[in-house]
Amino acid sequence: MIRQIQKKIGTALSQTLQRRYGIADFPIPDPEYPEAKMGDISYSFPFQLARRLKKNPKEIAQEIVSDFQYALFPEVQTIEVGGNGYLNFRLNREAIARELYNSPITASPQQDIKAIVEHTNINPNKAAHVGHLRNACLGDTLVRLLRFNGTKVEVQNYIDDTGVQLSDVVAGFLKEGRTVADLDRIPGRIDYYFWDYYAEMHQWLEQSPENRSWRDRALKAMEEREEPVFSLSQAIADRIIRAHLKTAHRLDIRYDLLPHESDIIGLKFWQYTFELLKQRKAIVKVEEGKNAGCWVMHLSESEDFEEMQNPDKVIVRSNGVVTYVGKDIAYQLWKFGLLRRDFQYRIFQKDSDGKILWTTTTSDGDPNAPHFGGADVVYNVIDQRQSYLQKVVKEGLRALDFQAQADRSIHFSYEMVTLSPRTAQQLGFQLSDEDQQKSFVEMSGRKGLGVKADDLIDRLEKNAADRIRSLYTDLQSEQMAALASEIATAALRYFMIRFTRNTIITFDLDEALSFEGETGPYLQYSTVRGRSILQKLNQSGFQVEAQPAHEYFHALLLLNEEKDQESDDSWAIVLQIIKMKDIIEKTVRSLEISYFAKHVFQLAQLFNNYYHKYPILHEKVERLKRRRIAIVQMFLNAMSTSLELLGIPIPERM
Repeated sequence: MIRQIQKKIGTALSQTLQRRYGIADFPIPDPEYPEAKMGDISYSFPFQLARRLKKNPKEIAQEIVSDFQYALFPEVQTIEVGGNGYLNFRLNREAIARELYNSPITASPQQDIKAIVEHTNINPNKAAHVGHLRNACLGDTLVRLLRFNGTKVEVQNYIDDTGVQLSDVVAGFLKEGRTVADLDRIPGRIDYYFWDYYAEMHQWLEQSPENRSWRDRALKAMEEREEPVFSLSQAIADRIIRAHLKTAHRLDIRYDLLPHESDIIGLKFWQYTFELLKQRKAIVKVEEGKNAGCWVMHLSESEDFEEMQNPDKVIVRSNGVVTYVGKDIAYQLWKFGLLRRDFQYRIFQKDSDGKILWTTTTSDGDPNAPHFGGADVVYNVIDQRQSYLQKVVKEGLRALDFQAQADRSIHFSYEMVTLSPRTAQQLGFQLSDEDQQKSFVEMSGRKGLGVKADDLIDRLEKNAADRIRSLYTDLQSEQMAALASEIATAALRYFMIRFTRNTIITFDLDEALSFEGETGPYLQYSTVRGRSILQKLNQSGFQVEAQPAHEYFHALLLLNEEKDQESDDSWAIVLQIIKMKDIIEKTVRSLEISYFAKHVFQLAQLFNNYYHKYPILHEKVERLKRRRIAIVQMFLNAMSTSLELLGIPIPERM
């Protein structure tokens, strides 16, 4: 809504500049949101025009105000000069509140733009860890915001089932003479079993070249689909993937497609890409030096790599094994529909709500499978450590003359997750005195030092249950578990996105679960509180839903007329809501999910302050009571939408 108002004002300002000064080539910049006492939106461009017009910025602003026909805009109440040349607009509270109350914020119509968002991407060799949760929460929230913006989104979770990490556990099974049948005899959770097994095998493999030869043989057999090694690797991966999906479902995170790396190899996607790269001389075979016998992409002349001492990247090793980035170039070409070949597809699983998750295959595909790939833009949600490889993938597209697609290959990067010492101890880590004094504790999956994602979620649910058990004595065990799960989900998801993505975050259980401050449970509490107010009004005999809409509109009309603090506080909530779609657009453009998270938190803060200052249930003045009810209803509409976009459930009570 605010964006539409800005466009109207921007057009009128352009016309004013042309009419007053004969300027037709000056683009009106986006406005700022000043402090409430300054206005609702503000423009500072008179400062930019000062040199061109050889006038004082304040004089330019005054002339624009005198010429601007804001009376033609029902959304604009006044325009004033602020400071030394700012244009401060106050919006028509009546008109905007009326429109917002009648037409709550909704998703944009779907555009003819398709995006692929690839996220989570856990190696299928062990249980998911806490770092994977940040990837999944960021990726899933991006998906929700893109869809709300009108973009058609396909969600992919790439399965690296021919990689080194899976080969470590496959090598262990081969050394021990174990087969697929032994998988069914593993007690407990298979992803937990392989968590420890992977750490043990990785350490053993690194002890000597002879030990590492087991990995080399396993890796080669997996890539060349040799039996029985290939079937063993697929069976291990399949079972662990299903465990990963259960973890993701606990946070309401879903996918459309699981592309398997083994299928990229099996369908010769890489061989086709390899020939293209050779034809374009994007890669060359090195005859001498440390990379002798390797196919290498020379990157020293690219701007993206100019600060690196040795930017060249090996794409195919001297033994003929293609590196990860080579396969990823082929995968990226397929995502954009540039590969001239496709996977076959089969159903991997069907959820209880009927949603189908598809996976790739090399043969016997389902003829009823939907069309995958062929995106206009691709978002790869991968941590900051993969920045170099992501740049290489983009350079591969540029080398093949796919410039537009390279520009639309977007690396959504983020920093790692650590634990606070307090949380590490709560999760069972034995910390040294030195570690206890540190601000955070780092983890390493290869050393077996890490927090399994489900262990963290379980602990959050337990702590949430302990907290609410003291508040509600009438809850049955199933109700308690459901409420604890909802609160834990909110705590985890919000904590993972509230920080800027280039920030190393230190997860703290107590901080995330707090019902006060910038947390997911605080957002839930605010929303539940708003619902409770309306329920109590109905129970008192004041039928909120039965009141005619115009009665609420009449109460909102007074926002323009009354110059008191309550009118300003009511308007602050309305203004925060009408900014929502603009904030979502900026969030998607910047890929800074924390912008939207912060906006929703600020809305919850405004509402909490509001209902504490202005009681509704016992208000005797009818027009004030109706206005406050209207504010609560608008807040609830906005929060229901916002929490859905954040993947945060709304409990029945808190």
